[in-house]
Amino acid sequence: MSSFFKVPLLMVALLCVGTLWAKPKVLIFSKTAGFHHNSIKPGIAAIQLLGKQNGFDTDTTTDASKFTFDNLKQYAAVVFLSTTGDVLNDAQQTEFQKYIRSGKGYVGIHAATDTEFDWPWYGELAGAYFSQHPKIQEAVLNVVEPANGFTQHLPAKWTKTDEWYNFKWISDKIQVVLTLDESSYSGGTNGAKHPMSWYHEFDGGKAFTTALGHTDESYTDEPFLKHLLAGINYAMGKKVKL
Repeated sequence: MSSFFKVPLLMVALLCVGTLWAKPKVLIFSKTAGFHHNSIKPGIAAIQLLGKQNGFDTDTTTDASKFTFDNLKQYAAVVFLSTTGDVLNDAQQTEFQKYIRSGKGYVGIHAATDTEFDWPWYGELAGAYFSQHPKIQEAVLNVVEPANGFTQHLPAKWTKTDEWYNFKWISDKIQVVLTLDESSYSGGTNGAKHPMSWYHEFDGGKAFTTALGHTDESYTDEPFLKHLLAGINYAMGKKVKL
């Protein structure tokens, strides 16, 4: 083979190897148009650390103008970290829909369900819409699927302190992995099958949502972080035991 062909072929080989070993990236989006959670800051730091420890890169933004398909397509998943209110305009919503429909992922944390109430597609993606919550208190979470990758590290009954969301609407298409025992605290309104974390495939993409994560302490809590990591991996398209 002549040297004329050797250099281009070498460049192609190096490019292929680089692509093969490129880390997936996640965008952490934390814009708030309503209540702003103080736990967003430790939440960002915790997800960044999870990325460093588990082979994915992270970018962060509160800038909704980043929601173009050309920009979003570089990310394996977008994390809505305690977003609140109307955070995307009509054009940005269309671009995000295109992104999910291309096979990418969504992770909703805590107030992500308190977001985009006038956009039904988002509600179906997130899996539920928030209504209200009682005071922060200790409660018991029930593991629905103990062999599931999201929950296999958790006890069958997991006692935790957090802000326990009630929901005004819950999709019947989500796969729930954690429910809240309403007899273990005061103020629950969703009954015996009160969901707290779930996953599902939706409109070509994958979505994981957890209503946990109000408190700063959540983001140093190893059981919660393992649960969240499994959700991020699922949304990115990595294999998670289901």
